[in-house]
Parts: sequence; C-alpha cells; structure tokens
Amino acid sequence: MEIKTALAALSALGHETRLAAFRQLVQGGPEGLSVGELRERLDLPPATLTAHLNVLRAAGLVRDEREGRVIRLRADYAQMDALIAYLTENCCAGSVTCGPAQACKPRRKGA
Repeated sequence: MEIKTALAALSALGHETRLAAFRQLVQGGPEGLSVGELRERLDLPPATLTAHLNVLRAAGLVRDEREGRVIRLRADYAQMDALIAYLTENCCAGSVTCGPAQACKPRRKGA
C-alpha cells in the first residue's frame, strides 16, 4: 500500500460517523447492508450519510452495488486488510518476541 492510500483511508476513518459507518459495514459481513439499513442504524439524515459514504468510497473502504431499487453497501475487506498490513508491517521492528502472533494481534471481545 502506498502512503497516500493509507493516509486517505486513515483520514476517512478519522471521523466519528464514518468510523461508525465502516464498523457497521464490517459487522454486516459479505452481505453488507442496504443504504436504508445503515442510515437507520446510524440515525442520520440521508444527505449526511451520502456525504460520509462518498468519503469512504473515495478512500476505497466501501463498495456499493445496485440491486434493483436498493443500493447495497459492503466494506472492502481487501482494502481494510491492506491498511492493517501497512500499519503492522514493521511491528516491533521484527523482534522474535513480538509480532502478529502476540502484541499486534487484535484482542477478541470479552478477552
């Protein structure tokens, strides 16, 4: 991942509403959510949600697909994974006692 791409993604996620929207889409899984479902979950006016989604789309974090009259939104997991890999590629400077298996591994809920 190039630094400009990482900066765009981090900037997009650096807003409370956009981060909440992205997290909802990640939780939505591969099926994603319709725009209406996401709007209801976030309790946002349509125009506000559209503006935030445009920023997430421009950063490559969200994809959408028209299904008849419905627009289905999905988190772009490949872009998310690329960002995480970029952020952790030099984790602990390559120390044997650190790395993805230990300090850089996300904690599970309730752990």
